[in-house]
Amino acid sequence: MIVPLALGSAGVVLSQIGCSTSGGENIDVTIVDFDGAGRKLGRAVHKKVVRSDGDWRRQLTPAQYWSARRGSTDTPFTGTYYQLETAGVFRCVCCGNALFSSSTKFDSGTGWPSFSAPVAAENIRTQTDNSLSMERVEVLCRLCDAHLGHVFDDGPPPTGLRYCINESALRFIPIPS
Repeated sequence: MIVPLALGSAGVVLSQIGCSTSGGENIDVTIVDFDGAGRKLGRAVHKKVVRSDGDWRRQLTPAQYWSARRGSTDTPFTGTYYQLETAGVFRCVCCGNALFSSSTKFDSGTGWPSFSAPVAAENIRTQTDNSLSMERVEVLCRLCDAHLGHVFDDGPPPTGLRYCINESALRFIPIPS
């Protein structure tokens, strides 16, 4: 069972996230930054977050590691985010990059958190996934390449998309009231 993650601080500052020196650390990535209250700050260039496998294992819980770093899939209907109706931002569990907003979250009936759009297109990337003897579109964090889930074309208007995301790859930050 996946349980909600505790946070020490609602504010996430991406520039304070350390990168390893195991290759790829000099790659610049442009994303859209958001503050701890979910306000868009604008486009910014960051160094790609690169860590060794051992560092990821130490930083993440086993469920987070297997989902975000190894591409595993959470068991549906075992988390809490798919039912969550609180206003906030869903960030990458690995690097803190803002990924999805509760304003685009919807109940897909699948048992996974589902969104009609990312919080900013620049903050994610997609690639073809041919695993499980089928072709799907994998969704990854642009800043650290964490596996987030998949996107399908059976979502609600206006996008018609359903970003089906693993809860263990996310950290929810409620918007202060």
